[in-house]
Amino acid sequence: MNLSEKLMREALKSLSSKTNKSVRLIIGGGGAMILAHHIALATTDIDGIPKGIELGDLDQLVKEVSQELNIPKDWLNPYFSTFTHVLPSDYGSRLVSVCQYPNLEVLALSKEDLLIMKCFAGRQKDVVHMKALIKQGPKLAVVEAQLEQLIRNRIPGAQDALDFLDDVRDQMEGG
Repeated sequence: MNLSEKLMREALKSLSSKTNKSVRLIIGGGGAMILAHHIALATTDIDGIPKGIELGDLDQLVKEVSQELNIPKDWLNPYFSTFTHVLPSDYGSRLVSVCQYPNLEVLALSKEDLLIMKCFAGRQKDVVHMKALIKQGPKLAVVEAQLEQLIRNRIPGAQDALDFLDDVRDQMEGG
């Protein structure tokens, strides 16, 4: 089941109403591309890293929202947090505000930081997403500098990530 922008916002609002804590959610992936950067694509979930709440507590609330709105139980998940080590240390300075509810602030990764993560994913389905992000004019120098730094730091997959970015850029110039 694909989540529309409207349904994502409804789910996030419902999540806010179910917690009595002040939660900050940093989102990436398709959810960030739709909600923060207004790129039309299909996604089945929101990739989010919560601050201010334990994952177990959040998971229970996410399941309650899923039942209420009849959406998948993992409509919000922290899976992409395992890849955040490739982001520049200053990524927080580029976060984009998505929405603010009484108990929930949602921030999204910038176009640059989404591109870095898409480069590391290196999946064919990410090519369309990367092209859409590049068309919005991100600072590609930020992306390239981070990928080059990761290569110097010998981070596995960094060279492949930079090559993937170059391939996508070549496709855009040639087509």
